[in-house]
Amino acid sequence: MTRTMDHSSQHSPAGSNLSSAVRLFTGDMRLYGEWMKRQTAVLQLVDWVFRGVAQVMFVNNPLSGLLITVGLFLQNPWWALNGLLGTITSTLSAVMLGQSRGAISAGLYGYNGTLVGMLMAVFSAKGNWYWWLLLPNIFMSILCPVVSSALSSITSKWDLPVFTLPFNILVCLHMAATGPSHPYFPEVVFQPKYPLSVHNNTTEGLNIDQLFLSVPVGVGQVYGCDNPWTGSLFLLALLLCSPCVCLHAMLGSAAGMLSGLVLAAPPGDIYSGLWGYNSALSCIAIGGMFYVLTWQTHLLALTCAFFCAYMSSAITNLFSIKSADCLCQQSPTLKKIDTTAQLPKAFKKATYALQIGRDEGRSAGGEWKAACPIGGWAGRQ
Repeated sequence: MTRTMDHSSQHSPAGSNLSSAVRLFTGDMRLYGEWMKRQTAVLQLVDWVFRGVAQVMFVNNPLSGLLITVGLFLQNPWWALNGLLGTITSTLSAVMLGQSRGAISAGLYGYNGTLVGMLMAVFSAKGNWYWWLLLPNIFMSILCPVVSSALSSITSKWDLPVFTLPFNILVCLHMAATGPSHPYFPEVVFQPKYPLSVHNNTTEGLNIDQLFLSVPVGVGQVYGCDNPWTGSLFLLALLLCSPCVCLHAMLGSAAGMLSGLVLAAPPGDIYSGLWGYNSALSCIAIGGMFYVLTWQTHLLALTCAFFCAYMSSAITNLFSIKSADCLCQQSPTLKKIDTTAQLPKAFKKATYALQIGRDEGRSAGGEWKAACPIGGWAGRQ
């Protein structure tokens, strides 16, 4: 008996050390964040930028942001460079405007800049390495904290989050102001589609391998990326922070893919992940972010994912008549705001994990523990 106890005691320090090491790099890396507060401003800025890149998918982990950045460079280095520039610029703008230092250090003033930089590069008709595009990128990224603060003062009255609405407003404003014929900053031409007049039989000639790949690709399309390796890196980044978030991202993207099949969408759109990214974001928001994870909220997250896919199809059909496909980028924010506005009416307050109208709640590791009691690494720190 004594020999057994001695044997177990010899192995317990190793297990404890492994657990401590895991806690250092998973969740929101709270201990690392406390250490970073005592470092130089440049190192703190690097930490804020990577957290901002990850916050696009509700993740507050600099290593997750680093993995996502690697995935962006794997997809397109020019897009990644614009995304990083937008993140840095919007973060510095928030610092100079005197915004909440806690929100800044959690990356909450960076993620809109990430999307602004990325999508401006994606929609530019000049292609890669058109250096003049950095000028409007910097200007629009500077405005991200301004628009975010202005919208927060309005939406907080109804306890609604801002999410990526500043990005939607600024990118659409830039595209509407320049257009496809601008001599310096032309945008890609969006051809009108009439999907309701064409019958798509998606049951014939389906590629099963591509259908499975559309799940990680759908997650990658949150950043405008269609490379399955990039999407897989994004999922790994989510897993590093919270298995709960990673699971709901995959389920949401799969729900969008299935909805595309049911609605007879063109197979190319399904394979490219265009049916998955809205559903993935919404499934994360409901199932891994704003509500305590129970079987009710889990089913609600899946329902929300299917609803987002159907709503995306409806909005695409309406906007395509006016040749305005790009405006469908607004649907993730609008659908999540509508969902989070309606759900509190049907759930008890004990179900809420975060205050919905305050993005600052995304920075607290304790909140992640409440939202994902069975899967959040942060809850074990």
